[in-house]
Amino acid sequence: MSDASTQIADERVKTESFVARFMKRPELGAIAGLVLVVIFFLVTADPAMFTLAGTINFMTPAAQLGILAIGAAMLMIGGEFDLSIGSMVAFSGLFFATCAVTWGLPLIVCIPATFAVAAAVGAINGNIVIRTGLPSFIVTLAFLFILRGLSLVGLKLATGGSTQLRGVRDAIEGDWLAPFFSGDAFTGLFHKLAQMGVIDTFKNGAPKVPGVPVEIIWFVLIALFATYILLRTPVGNWIFASGGDRNAAANSGVPVDRVKISLFMVTACCAALVAIITVIDAGSTDARRGFQKEFEAIIAAVIGGSLLTGGYGSAIGAFFGAIIFGMVVIGLTYTDFDQDWFQVFLGGMLLMAVFFNNAIRKRVTGER
Repeated sequence: MSDASTQIADERVKTESFVARFMKRPELGAIAGLVLVVIFFLVTADPAMFTLAGTINFMTPAAQLGILAIGAAMLMIGGEFDLSIGSMVAFSGLFFATCAVTWGLPLIVCIPATFAVAAAVGAINGNIVIRTGLPSFIVTLAFLFILRGLSLVGLKLATGGSTQLRGVRDAIEGDWLAPFFSGDAFTGLFHKLAQMGVIDTFKNGAPKVPGVPVEIIWFVLIALFATYILLRTPVGNWIFASGGDRNAAANSGVPVDRVKISLFMVTACCAALVAIITVIDAGSTDARRGFQKEFEAIIAAVIGGSLLTGGYGSAIGAFFGAIIFGMVVIGLTYTDFDQDWFQVFLGGMLLMAVFFNNAIRKRVTGER
């Protein structure tokens, strides 16, 4: 009898090895995919792709997409997803540019106001989904068209018929907040590294890479913060529980409705951040800004391990998924391959990620 009790106790305190735990992580597929993509381009691409300048070149679009993908991944973990985030980029960009150019407001007002408007639209999306019981696919698909249409109409009203609003750079010139959303960070460090001969320089001694684009800094910080929230806080547990089993989570005291609405707001604010960064960089906004980014963000999130069924996923996985995306988009320009192969590659990566993530989910849950 005592032997049986000892055996049961041993089973309860049984610990898994690091390898076993790692194999169950949702971001494993994205890491494996990233390794394969790196190997592919090491073999086929010009070596310049993996210089500092080349790395910054593909990390910039990866960062912009990655900010959207992390928001989309968190929402997907919570059991919903948002097809309107690409249109939200255009709508937020319109509102931000109108505040800065048409109304002449400083960034200290424009930026919080843009986030507030985006959060309000996200809250509307979330409340409609919760109160009507309609699938988030349908609700956010409707807002994809609504926001895109409002962006087009709003731009024509603001500009007297044009679909582009210019003059953003002139409007914000000298504003103390601009460097936090545009340009390069650590420029002083990079100039010192150039003087020391650590990084490549032009003939006049200036560094070929003047600094780290601020969107990459935002990308890394958001990925780290989202990972901390998901893995180290009660809110993270609520998000996983809400997406895994809504009824069980509600019965356990999880504020499921509030969690889901908050996630819609977070996703919309991620779109607003991308809008602010890209509008300031370009110096203008237009009605097609963010076009089809909703699909790219969801693909990056799925490659990163998020399931459409909810309750499983990773912000770090979305981080790596976005890097894969940026690497392929830019990397093909360093090869002899036709760039149209990018869409074929992306579709293949999505399909493989779904198969891989489904196998991992079954391993974790014990399904057959």
